[in-house]
Amino acid sequence: LAAPQVTRGWETVLAKVKRAVVFMDAACAETLHWGGGGAGRLLGAGALNIKEFSSFEAGGADQPKAVFVVSSLLKGRTVDIIRDIVSLSNFQYCVVVTAVSHAEGAGSQAVFEQFEEKLCQWMGNMNYTAEVLHAPLFLAPVSSHLFVTPAFASLFPMTPQDLALLNQARPEKKKFGNLNDIDFSSLPPALQLQIRMLVSGLNSLLEYLNVREECFAIGALSRIIAGDLANYSQAKTRRKTAQKRASFIFIDRTLDLTGDCKWPNVKFSLNRCHYI
Repeated sequence: LAAPQVTRGWETVLAKVKRAVVFMDAACAETLHWGGGGAGRLLGAGALNIKEFSSFEAGGADQPKAVFVVSSLLKGRTVDIIRDIVSLSNFQYCVVVTAVSHAEGAGSQAVFEQFEEKLCQWMGNMNYTAEVLHAPLFLAPVSSHLFVTPAFASLFPMTPQDLALLNQARPEKKKFGNLNDIDFSSLPPALQLQIRMLVSGLNSLLEYLNVREECFAIGALSRIIAGDLANYSQAKTRRKTAQKRASFIFIDRTLDLTGDCKWPNVKFSLNRCHYI
């Protein structure tokens, strides 16, 4: 199921890379390796070169077009790197493809239009061309029935040590007694952002599959992620028109790495699922 959705996302990128130098972050590069056809596919589509997404890179004097492929929101360090690369180059045409939908807040269109203006400012001429697009690139299919999400390799369930740190960060508020007491709003901003990015990608997958999901969760962090997907504004719209149904089971990684997964163990774990 994952492979067609990944291919669809990379078609958006391939349509833009002709005669361009491509700057790509590590997570998108890994996704390209597993499911997008590798670097050869970009070069075959007309890309001049593929470079690391880094402030230490730039386009050549004879390279007026750039395509940036990133796995994150257009904010913070991602924006800084794009600005650094553009400022050090002679681009007249910039395309930014982000794997994250910017549906929250002001909406993707307004955010993308504002970023297009910034790109023209950094290129030094408001008459130059800038495009900002979203494409679902977060899945890396290892096989026809298994995919991983490289952009979220650092997303790991909370531990009792994290509980102590959260309580220390909010001394004026009621202390959490256990991990199951923690809700989304109590998490550090960086972790909230990671979860929102993951939820955005999962919603894109379910939208492609035309699925209305029922979410179940085992573990504290899985419960929070499943709850955020359940309340995601775009997901609510999708569920009204989806023609298929599926169960979506979230399991904390600390619960699936302790031993082999024989059927009795799986069946016992499913009985502990929390319906979201």
